[in-house]
Formats: sequence, structure tokens, C-alpha cells
Amino acid sequence: MQATREPGGSPGAEAIRRLLLEGDSERWDAAGEALLLNAARRDHVARLIRPALEAGKWVVCDRFTDSTIAYQGYGRGLPLAELAALQLFALGNFQPDLTLILDLPVTEGLARAASRPGAADRFERLDHAFHQRLRDGFLAIAAAEPERCAVIGASGDIAVVHRAMAATVAARLGVALA
Repeated sequence: MQATREPGGSPGAEAIRRLLLEGDSERWDAAGEALLLNAARRDHVARLIRPALEAGKWVVCDRFTDSTIAYQGYGRGLPLAELAALQLFALGNFQPDLTLILDLPVTEGLARAASRPGAADRFERLDHAFHQRLRDGFLAIAAAEPERCAVIGASGDIAVVHRAMAATVAARLGVALA
């Protein structure tokens, strides 16, 4: 199995990650973010994800294309059709077999983010209304693509959420997870 993350996951994508997450919350506008994210994702897929898949490995990625649709589309207000066209240009029809969307109320999510060590990134510093649009966007994506997306309630403790994730992966992909 190959574990990875976005933005990031390859040397070029990690350099873009630093540009995206550091600095003032309004450092980039929504279009600039979308362009940077898709550039990072293209490098990530080409250098890490596709080679891992071609070698027969499972790839588990923390965030992917749905995050760009949610953050820059629903959260920042970019047209969804334009984001989809940019994604198509960057990756073709490449998409995950399964996307788990961990859902919890905005106030709880922001409190969890604030409790982590280190400074909040520029997205975590955005207001409650942005984060509500973000949550609504992820839920809309899941509703539009139920064959690919599964929503997991993430308000429970870690062990409960882990069991729900493992059960969903087992049911959807036909594999047993420990």
C-alpha cells in the first residue's frame, strides 16, 4: 500500500503545498489556488500515484480532486464546470475508486483543527461560513456520486470512526481490513 496526501505527495507537489498552505489566508485568490492545486496533483499522479497503481499497489490519499471542488468551488465560489474542465485537462478521466468523506459539524471540526499542535494553515483560519459551505459541498459531491463516495460520521471516537471506515472499504471494494 502507498499512503500519500494532497496537496503534496511528490517533491514538486510538496513545494506547491508550502505555497498554498503558508502565509496570509488571502495570499491567493480562488483561481490561483485551483491552478496550483491542479499543477501539484498532476505531478503527484504522474510521479507517485500512477507508478504505484501500475506496480499493483493500493493507494490511499488524504484528499484529492473532490477537495478542490469543495474548497475552491463550493467554498470560494468558482464555477464547478470550470473546475471540472481544469481537472479534466490536468488528469483526464483519472479518479479514485472510492472516496470516504469524513463528516462532522463545522464547529467540532474547527475545534479539532485548533487542538492540533502547530499553527493553523491558511484554510483553517477562514471563517465559519466558509467551512459550512465546504461541508455542504462535500455532502453535495457525495450525494451526486453515491457509487464512488461514502459519507462516514466522524463525530465519534477514533476507534468507532476507524471501524466505520474499514467496514465501508470492505463492503465497497470487497477486501477485508484489520
